[in-house]
Amino acid sequence: MAEPAEDFEPYLATAAELLLADGMTAAAELLRTATTSVEQTGVDNWNGTTAIWTVSLKVTPATYAQLGDRRAGIEEQITKRLEAALAGRTSNWYSASIIPLVTPRPDWRDATGQISQSARRNIIDGLRLDNVAWAGRLEDVEFLERIYDLRQLPSTDTRFNDAAGDIWQHRVNNPPDWPDDWIYGDSRFDLLGGPSDVFLRFLCEMVHPVVRPDKNEALRLVQQFNDQLRPEGWHLVEEEKIAGRPRYVAKPLGLSGGREVSRARTVADALDAGWMQKEIERLENAVDRDPALAIGTAKDLVESCCKSILQKRGVGVSASAGLPELTKALAKELKLVPEGISDEARGADTVRLILRNLSSLTHYLAELRGMYGSGHGRDGAHRGLEPRHARLAVASAVAFIDFVTDTHNRRPLGAEQSQDTQTDGASTSGA
Repeated sequence: MAEPAEDFEPYLATAAELLLADGMTAAAELLRTATTSVEQTGVDNWNGTTAIWTVSLKVTPATYAQLGDRRAGIEEQITKRLEAALAGRTSNWYSASIIPLVTPRPDWRDATGQISQSARRNIIDGLRLDNVAWAGRLEDVEFLERIYDLRQLPSTDTRFNDAAGDIWQHRVNNPPDWPDDWIYGDSRFDLLGGPSDVFLRFLCEMVHPVVRPDKNEALRLVQQFNDQLRPEGWHLVEEEKIAGRPRYVAKPLGLSGGREVSRARTVADALDAGWMQKEIERLENAVDRDPALAIGTAKDLVESCCKSILQKRGVGVSASAGLPELTKALAKELKLVPEGISDEARGADTVRLILRNLSSLTHYLAELRGMYGSGHGRDGAHRGLEPRHARLAVASAVAFIDFVTDTHNRRPLGAEQSQDTQTDGASTSGA
């Protein structure tokens, strides 16, 4: 009798059927999709005649890691079904072992982290919830050809030779055939489990100016994508402009003051200041790529914060007011240098000095922007600052807006201001 290992595929198929019949779909699917090899790995020392064979089920490193503690249980489930399939056909022992698939990766030392399935799923779920047209103003084939060679991908329709043909048939010629979000579940593109670089490229093409010419719409999507990508170590950043519109690329997060930027987002949320969010996105994208722009944007961020708080507190300022005037008005309104600290209190002078310097910080930021930031012409000998200087400006700006926003939240509005706010809210609700 021939040893089953010589032609093991029928036994694998039988084991998969047994697993499905027992409701063990995860084990059956792994058995079906794994790359399998069978080799003798030992001999039973008790009688010396029973060979020990290992059925290696090779899965991607990501799948292997995701199995975690479930791996041993699935191995046992598969091994028991293999024993049943092999019963009476061999006296040797066969057991299943799940291992990570090892393939040549010549550039692995240059590779960065992968995007997890949970982050991808969150992004896709968000796109579905908002009914975002992933191909923008392009047709599906036209969009996908920017990323994939559709002529090399198979067709799911026997009438066509490749993916380009069947996508055209079911999305253009007969558009009701496939739903608008068909791409997310198509195994040929495997956006959930495929290479991370392809998934990131897909996101970048979604917000490309040719695909989505509305700058605000593209920026909104980039913000949503980055919310999910940052914990994965990635973000989309502006690489260049095309016809005045940003083109984004995916880059790993650097040491660009991530905590400061995250705190700035929290401040913007607390103030319900949408424009600040846009400035934060621009600032984050520019710290390493364009320090001058980051410095200018840091100054703009402080201005926006000051105006938002003053407006909420009913303090009128001139439309042409500069940063020094705005911070002076804000310091007065919020009483940033409190009069309630007695001279006898320990460290009173130090507290006052810190608070005064925090207000003065915005003046220095305005000066730095004037000397090195964006918005001014330069002579040919001008040398700009480096990203580390931009990070200093960003950290300083965030320290200021964080403090004044916290102070604003702790300083209740006056009775008259509160009444105005409630009236405005009622008017808004009535509208």
